[in-house]
Amino acid sequence: MAAAAAALERSFMEVCGFERESVRRFRDVTVNTGVPLPGGLRFPDSAGAFHYEESGKLLSVTSNRFIHWSTSGDSLQLMEQSLDANLLNNAVRLRFTNCTLLPGGVAIHETLNHVIILICTNQSVYRLVLPHPTRMYRSELVTELHLQSVFTDVGKLSLQDSAHSAIIPSSAGLTGTPSMSAVWLSHQGHAHYALASPSGGIVVLTLQPHDTRGAMAVVELKRSSVMKRISGWMPTAIRGEHSAADLAVSLAVREVEDDSFIFALCQDHRLRMWSLREQTCLLELDMLEHMPATKGPTRVSTLGHRLRLTVSASTGLLLCVYLSTPEQAQFTVLQLVATDNNRYNLEHMSTLNSTQETLVDFQLTSTDVWALLVDESNTTVVKYINFQHNCAAQWNQVFVQPPPEEEVHVEVDQDPRETYLDVLFNPMKFTASAILKALQIYRRGSDRLTDVSWDTLKKEVTVSVETELQSSITEFEFSQEEYRQLQVEFWSKFYSVCLQYQESVSTPLGLSVSCHTGLVCLLKKGLISFLLPCFAVDHLYLCSDQFLFSEEETPVTEDPEVARDVLQLVHCLHLISEAVSGPMAHEMEKALEHLESPARAAEVILEKLLSDSDDVMDDIQNILHDIRNPTAAMTVLQRELDLETDGDITEGATVTHGLNLNTRISVSQLYGSSVAVSLVCQAVARIAMTRAQLCRDMLVLQKLFVRCGDNVFPGGGAHLLQLQQDLIPRSVQLLSSYHVLQHVSQSLASSVPVDIIDANLQHLTVLELRDTPPLSSNMSVLSPQTVLELFYQTVARKLIICQMDCEQLVWSHMISSMVHLLAQLLWPSNPGFQFPECLMTNCQYTQLQEYVRLIGPWCQVNIGSCRFMLGQCYLANGEGHKALQCFQEAVTEVEKEEFLMRLTGPEDEEVAASSQRLQYYNKVLRLLEDVGLPELVIQLSSLAITEAVNDVSSQAALWTRIFKHHLDLGHNSEAYEALSQNPDNSMQLDCLRQLVVVLCERSQLQDLVQFSYVNLHDEVVGIIESRARGLDLLTHNYYELLYAFHINRHNYRKAGTVMCELAMRLGREVRTLLGLQKQVNCYLAALNCLRLIRPEYAWIVQPACGTMYERAGASPKRNSDGEFPSEPVKRQVDILELKDLEKEYFLSCSRLTLAQHHPPSAAIAGSASAVEMVSLLVQSGLFDSAVSLCLTFDLNLSPVFEGLSFKCIRLQFGGEESQNEAWSWLANNQLSSVVNTKESSATDEAWRLLSSYLDRFPCPNAGFHRCVLSKLLSHGVPLPDWLVKSYKAVDASSLLRLYLNFDLLDTASDLVIDYVDAVLGRGHADFGIERPLSATSLSGAWLPYTSIDQLLQKLADTQTSSRVYNKVRDKLDEYHHLLAASTHRRLACQS
Repeated sequence: MAAAAAALERSFMEVCGFERESVRRFRDVTVNTGVPLPGGLRFPDSAGAFHYEESGKLLSVTSNRFIHWSTSGDSLQLMEQSLDANLLNNAVRLRFTNCTLLPGGVAIHETLNHVIILICTNQSVYRLVLPHPTRMYRSELVTELHLQSVFTDVGKLSLQDSAHSAIIPSSAGLTGTPSMSAVWLSHQGHAHYALASPSGGIVVLTLQPHDTRGAMAVVELKRSSVMKRISGWMPTAIRGEHSAADLAVSLAVREVEDDSFIFALCQDHRLRMWSLREQTCLLELDMLEHMPATKGPTRVSTLGHRLRLTVSASTGLLLCVYLSTPEQAQFTVLQLVATDNNRYNLEHMSTLNSTQETLVDFQLTSTDVWALLVDESNTTVVKYINFQHNCAAQWNQVFVQPPPEEEVHVEVDQDPRETYLDVLFNPMKFTASAILKALQIYRRGSDRLTDVSWDTLKKEVTVSVETELQSSITEFEFSQEEYRQLQVEFWSKFYSVCLQYQESVSTPLGLSVSCHTGLVCLLKKGLISFLLPCFAVDHLYLCSDQFLFSEEETPVTEDPEVARDVLQLVHCLHLISEAVSGPMAHEMEKALEHLESPARAAEVILEKLLSDSDDVMDDIQNILHDIRNPTAAMTVLQRELDLETDGDITEGATVTHGLNLNTRISVSQLYGSSVAVSLVCQAVARIAMTRAQLCRDMLVLQKLFVRCGDNVFPGGGAHLLQLQQDLIPRSVQLLSSYHVLQHVSQSLASSVPVDIIDANLQHLTVLELRDTPPLSSNMSVLSPQTVLELFYQTVARKLIICQMDCEQLVWSHMISSMVHLLAQLLWPSNPGFQFPECLMTNCQYTQLQEYVRLIGPWCQVNIGSCRFMLGQCYLANGEGHKALQCFQEAVTEVEKEEFLMRLTGPEDEEVAASSQRLQYYNKVLRLLEDVGLPELVIQLSSLAITEAVNDVSSQAALWTRIFKHHLDLGHNSEAYEALSQNPDNSMQLDCLRQLVVVLCERSQLQDLVQFSYVNLHDEVVGIIESRARGLDLLTHNYYELLYAFHINRHNYRKAGTVMCELAMRLGREVRTLLGLQKQVNCYLAALNCLRLIRPEYAWIVQPACGTMYERAGASPKRNSDGEFPSEPVKRQVDILELKDLEKEYFLSCSRLTLAQHHPPSAAIAGSASAVEMVSLLVQSGLFDSAVSLCLTFDLNLSPVFEGLSFKCIRLQFGGEESQNEAWSWLANNQLSSVVNTKESSATDEAWRLLSSYLDRFPCPNAGFHRCVLSKLLSHGVPLPDWLVKSYKAVDASSLLRLYLNFDLLDTASDLVIDYVDAVLGRGHADFGIERPLSATSLSGAWLPYTSIDQLLQKLADTQTSSRVYNKVRDKLDEYHHLLAASTHRRLACQS
């Protein structure tokens, strides 16, 4: 702030707030009041401005707000602007049909509720009544950045209404077109229009207040019979017409109490004061009396005379009269003094001589006179003077914005097109409207371009010039140099057209000075510029030598001796600046841009100056001899140039702390509009450009000092040493710093795609720097922002406002502080790092990379932070390895630089205990992970491990990160190596688990099995077992992995256990054909494993069902209902030997066979027992498989015979469909080949299969026969003869019992008779009787008497069976008779 206070108010510099929009968006309103024909002369264009009364108050809605206008023929352009907020609908263009706006015919006044604009043309008068800004918003506290202008609803006004407009009546006393006017609003609300009649005199038209009705009043002011003169009272009688000498060439009006005083500077050089109320001339003064050289009868032209007035509390009403003659021009300041009896006198205060430039406009304040002039070369000249305290009558300089160079110097190594485009589209050179007009002329009437963007305009310019160039080429072959010359020619042609239009839009029209804030504006034809106070060092460098005539004009030091030397030194700098040509300046710019030595470039420039400008260098050397202490003078200048601060200017308590909410909100809006953004940033650019030239010239001068040596420093070797070791390096650094400021103020910001913004937001979230990137709300397609504007808008303005005292919005103080603090924020050698961070946040990677490149070789502040930012740029450009190198270089500065310390700031106490370097590595690693660069993550993590020697947790995290990315990249061996190096057991197990899962998913099982797993064998097995038991069996192959794992280590029993477990789970959980196939394979693999073991060890421990296979992830303490179990779970185990596994294998094969024959049965066969499987097989007709299963598990074959019997029964009584179906299951059973003489049916084959089973599997007591017969008899099926015959041979008694059970009495009777006959020897072989009964021997057979008795009883009970009964009875009697005879004979023989 101390440096900001050094801003001088003795000189100002102009800064153009370029409106870079191609078309200024005016709303056109045509006003037609019925004026029949155009009339009168066309007056010169003019401009003016109105500043709200409360524009200097912080809490006002009109703070820093003003309206400016310009007139041109029948058009009036009005624009409202604010430095704090963007105003919407703020520009309007009024066109008055058949009318011409008069000089002085526009005035703006404000009342409590309205803003009233008074307009006067040569044929009509108008009044616009607009709402006051304080009445437009709901609250006096405005927080929005965009506000509606007072012109928002101007299109709704009816200017043709008689209450707000009127045609000047022909009876008003005007004999022609008025030449001058003055308009004002009275305290009572009357709108007054004073018109200077061509024939002399003044006509005043008055409209009633806008809220009342009434006719327009017309008053003609004539010189009365009494006039007040300076020399005293003089009675006079003036009658008749006005003379031409009375014609007013300039008018000014001021209300005093209830009267309006009209001051008229007339053609006779007299100043007259009229009272509107009295309608008399109260005062008349001959102004030539104050021009000594023109006293007497000589009359001069009054064409350039002007009159202005102002009122202040201290001085009252002041008038300033500008008189211009061919010999001289002067401003005369007069003070209106009231005497007795309401009489007035004009007292002379000051006479200010001026130069002979053409006056465009001037303004009078309570202390100063501001003048806007144009010299003979059409160059704008602005100057001001304090008429109260300036004894020497010395005008203060205003350094106007230099116009673009008339010629662009293109070096041999430069592309002409790029060079010209850089100049044309430099933010400080040309407006877009000038380029657009030049383009339309250059295109020769092609389609007009409107509302084109900045980039589109640049492309159109390039295409147009290149097209014109190509069309002019008539030869087919050109040398490179010839084509280059053509390029320069055509681009120079277009550039000259742009110059003409830029000069046109820069034509000065008016000057405005706010009495409330001190804001000074230059009003030009196509833009508005602002005057900023010069800082001391800029004032010295820019000021002409004739203005630096004494040591008092050196505000940089209080020592008069040093001040004298500084002035001499500045004089030398002026001479060097004038001598340095364009190519010489380009030499330095090229050195700075290419990071070459500025000192070496200064030596080159010096050599050229010594060879080309001998006279100038001689003058400089002569001045050098007069400097007593040049090192002290240079030190003073360098101190003023250096913006370096001891600390970050944003740190510490802010000025706004402790203010109330309303004040803080108002402060937060200060200088936030797009106009202010452009203004402040261009001011920094202008200062940077000026000081860069100063530093360049100082460096050249220092090199001249070194060359001169003892001639300049007689006996001053210490001075020369200080110059070489301290001053020159410091000048080089200052020059480089201002070059960087100049670069960032002219470098345009890039538009960023949405996807890049989203990616950047994610990166910032990872770095935890900012939740969301600041949005550039003011950024427009037609108004490209520089990166400096972007920085000011998003970051810097808020930081600066917090450091400023904003109680009084004084323009000179506010803008100086704002510009100085912004330059300090940008200064590379200051510790603050907000600017690069802003560029990173807003995705301006190219600009950030260039910024770091420019400051890299010489800036020793924030080195690590810059390397980090450069790494970010490389990341955004896809250059990951370069980014990693930068990140590694930045780590050494982590504990030193504020940005990196904030980047590595701990989130909690635990993290705070870790080193900052590790935190930095973690942030960068997360960033690299977010970008997707695993190779770089691995590389940086390996480096970070060396920093975490004593931090086990950090080492574990880093090894885990290395493992993860190696695994993601498919580096399985490296991932395993990283896993084995992890010192944390829990993390190691997590990594191991992930390794197993990922390699399984990738089917890279070979790698997984072959790893050594030193000290991790049991953990690997446990992980795989856990995964195997917790996941779906068909989609994950963890059991196969575990099997291979054990096989690879020759642990066959474990491998067999795994396969057995898998087979059991498959049977329960995967009841599909695929599952059964896998089950068979699993049991077969388990058998193979056990067969590889010695027999005594060929067994496995298998948990019993229900104890091993709990739910995956189930709690070991709670049951499925979530309750604690009453008793601890007791696990049971089964010992499975080889024979047990063989049985299980056979059972699984049976299941598979069944599923293959009948797929739907797979759902129930998966976990079916052997007994259940027999039934399922029989049902499906797989009798061979059922028989084999029964034999394997020692099961009864009865179910097989019953099932086959039932099949035969169905076939016996089934139709053709049954026969066809039977062949399918008959084919699955192995039948004995029997040669048949005839074709057999399915029924025959089924009976034959049954017969073969009865033959193959004999049963004691013929149980299977009995089973088959029972089945047949139960279904009422006639018994096949072969079956009965077979059964009789085995167990006839059982057959008899079956007959009896099923009430087959006749058949039973026949069986008994046949059986008795067999016993008696007749057909005994059919019943299997080897030794029948004979007369000589007893039979070995016996009769089933119980069954025979039952038969006889039933026959006896049946009346229809008596014959059969008798037959049986007779046969039994025969048997008994023979038995008795045999018995007696046997007994007789024994006796």
